[in-house]
Amino acid sequence: MTLPRRTFLAAAVAPALWNHPLAGVRRENLKITDVKVTLMSCELKDRSWVTATQLVWKSDAVLVEVFTDKGIVGIGESSPYGGPEFLKKAIEEMAKPTLLGQNPFDVEHLTTSWGGARPNYAVWAGIDAACWDIIGKASGKPVFELLAGGDPVQPRIRMYASGGVEYAWYDRPEALIEEALRCKEAGYTAFKFRVGTEWKNSGMTIRKYIPWVRKLREAVGPGMDLMQESNMRLSLEECLELCPVLDELGFLWFEEPVKAYEPGALEKHLRIRAALRKVKVSGGESRCSRIDFKEWIDRRGYDIVQPDCNVTGITEAWHIARIAHLKDLPCCPHNWHGGLTTMANAALVAAIPNRLVLELNQTYNPFKEELFEEPLVVRNGYMHLPRKPGFGMKLKPGTAARFQYIPGTYWKKNPNLPEA
Repeated sequence: MTLPRRTFLAAAVAPALWNHPLAGVRRENLKITDVKVTLMSCELKDRSWVTATQLVWKSDAVLVEVFTDKGIVGIGESSPYGGPEFLKKAIEEMAKPTLLGQNPFDVEHLTTSWGGARPNYAVWAGIDAACWDIIGKASGKPVFELLAGGDPVQPRIRMYASGGVEYAWYDRPEALIEEALRCKEAGYTAFKFRVGTEWKNSGMTIRKYIPWVRKLREAVGPGMDLMQESNMRLSLEECLELCPVLDELGFLWFEEPVKAYEPGALEKHLRIRAALRKVKVSGGESRCSRIDFKEWIDRRGYDIVQPDCNVTGITEAWHIARIAHLKDLPCCPHNWHGGLTTMANAALVAAIPNRLVLELNQTYNPFKEELFEEPLVVRNGYMHLPRKPGFGMKLKPGTAARFQYIPGTYWKKNPNLPEA
């Protein structure tokens, strides 16, 4: 169901009066004894996917394990986009010495004092999640119940299919529509798609693109929510030309429309928001802290905030979500990687009062369902979280040996692109 721009939170529960996710939680006497990072990879071979000028040829996972003196072990993930080899070195050589002997219940002090500085991109996020897993196990409660405090939880989460990286403008662009229809047939009620391979190499323009957007809406029908992801690749002029079409076709949101990390970006977002009557503007997946989000929330540069727990950590994402809720804005985390990332983002969504939906990428990625003995899966468009202590997830034995890490970046220059 498509939701109106300003009234969709009318039924949301008012926030409880607390300013820290562990307020009121009994502190247990635990000490961190070790921190371990395991890198894993899976070569995609004939299941590689494409976006802009890149061909993504492998999936990576960055498993972070935190061990305690009581035998409780927590798991989490730092974003593989932070660079697996860099993350392993930074966590084990820089972060680990500061954590040994510390209590994981001091998670905010231990993992957010770095302040979201970009050189530390994602280093602390996996540690943060692992500490929350430990806290939940030690307290005998699911992480989402701890994060919710006194607010109602929603462990049944509506998921949206995130795709649009299987088609190319130089080869069968109709594959975009075929993918959307497959997602609808699988039970998803919302689909997000990207703007495809590099436009200049295929003679694409915004005017040539708009008919495809119309074809997609016609194919899936009016009952399916659609979201347009730009990956910050469109110009302001192109966005302003696309905005009335998205309004007309009843899109739910327009994500990362223009480059958001350069001078004047916020003003461009405000112009795009002003050009839209119903469609929301979303973004923030690469922002590391509540400080990074503050001005964008205060000035309404975003209608929807999209932190990612494998970038910010759960603790910082909780604060971002609460700040957004005070401004009547929803939080819909970015969630692109495997099950280790999904378990953290899903716990956050189940806990916050300004939840809406959660992303799940549709690319082939064995780390989504093959890491755990009982994986998180989507059925009829929804994911059900286990009501077990911590994240409630148990790793399959021997998984790391099965998915040996492959050094190097996850992307290569797309060799199939025609010359520009």
